[in-house]
Amino acid sequence: MQMKLLLVDGHYYVYRSFFAIRDLSNSRGEPTNAIYGFVKTLRRMVKDLNPQLGAVVWDEGLPTRRTELQPAYKQHRAEMPVEMRPQLAFIRDLVPLLGFASVSLPDTEADDLMASYACAAVGKKIEVILATNDKDLFQLVADGVRVYTTNKADLASPKDTHALLDGASVQKKWGVPPERVGDVIALIGDTVDNIPGVTALGPKNAAHLLNNHGSLDGLMGNLQAVENIRIREKLVAARDQILQNREMVKLDTDLPLPAAVEALRIMPRYHELIPAIEKCEFKSLLAEIQAEAAAVSKPGGHQGELF
Repeated sequence: MQMKLLLVDGHYYVYRSFFAIRDLSNSRGEPTNAIYGFVKTLRRMVKDLNPQLGAVVWDEGLPTRRTELQPAYKQHRAEMPVEMRPQLAFIRDLVPLLGFASVSLPDTEADDLMASYACAAVGKKIEVILATNDKDLFQLVADGVRVYTTNKADLASPKDTHALLDGASVQKKWGVPPERVGDVIALIGDTVDNIPGVTALGPKNAAHLLNNHGSLDGLMGNLQAVENIRIREKLVAARDQILQNREMVKLDTDLPLPAAVEALRIMPRYHELIPAIEKCEFKSLLAEIQAEAAAVSKPGGHQGELF
């Protein structure tokens, strides 16, 4: 059986859990909504995917190469909600107890570190699943690399609970193959990250231009062939911005890895996990985890057995 590595975009799932579940706290009045949602989500991924290896990857500042190119990069993002801050710290400590490595690098965004881990794993013939909503990471989809999603728009059937997006899925979603997703973002920009794009150019028109010219280089090197005069003029005016954007969305794929790929085996530490879940007062979740711990402690059980 081929080994499978699950890489989870930590901050994305903490934020998603925080806003998806509201008004949940323990008897001491401590908010626990993000913690509950994150733990349930991570455990669901394991059941859906049955990975042998796993890591939750965290943002740890911004890379200098991007802030030097565009000083306003991500500057307009809202401050983290006050109720979320202690939960984030708790979750980061909880991740190893759930069996996952918790990894980050100074001045590095999670997508770059996930890209570096993905490339290293593929080189070792390990299948990679990226759990993220980061548009930039769709560039990595290829043989052996897919994106895990629960977004309804990406599901093949209303009965499905998740999807694994491959090259054909990315082509359908973006109108271009995965290796051209970065070119689309370079043209249209990314309002979430405060990357400005070509005025009034949407993803469908961007994909159409790229498909007609083969690549961003092909397009920018032959602008006189763009039939729509207004679009041609906008592309000429935004040339420098477009080329700068392409550098902004390019992923770093050779960062030093905080832990070797082979060291990421998923092994829950139940004796520490149970007291942590007790502190949060998640009764049904606690019962599930206690049952799992009892099962792996029986003769013939395995400490590294997944939930």
